[in-house]
Amino acid sequence: MKTIAAAAFKAQCFTLMEEVRATHQPLLITKRGKPVAKLVPVDRGKDDFLGSLEGIVRIAGDIESPVEPPEAWEALR
Repeated sequence: MKTIAAAAFKAQCFTLMEEVRATHQPLLITKRGKPVAKLVPVDRGKDDFLGSLEGIVRIAGDIESPVEPPEAWEALR
C-alpha cells in the first residue's frame, strides 16, 4: 500500500483521488509518520435498479386489481 504525508496529500489531493480510482489501490495518509486516514476506491456494487429488492419484498395476492370493486367508488356515482 502506498503511503503519503498529509501535507503532500493536501497539495495533490485530486490527482491522488484519480489515481486510487484508476488503480483500485488504497492510499495510506500519515501525519508525522503515523497513519491517520486511508483513501480507498469505491466498491463497484450492482447499480441495476431492477431486482434490487429481490428477497426483501414479497408480493402477496393480486397487485393489479382494485382493492374494492368499482361499484363501491363514490367518484363513479
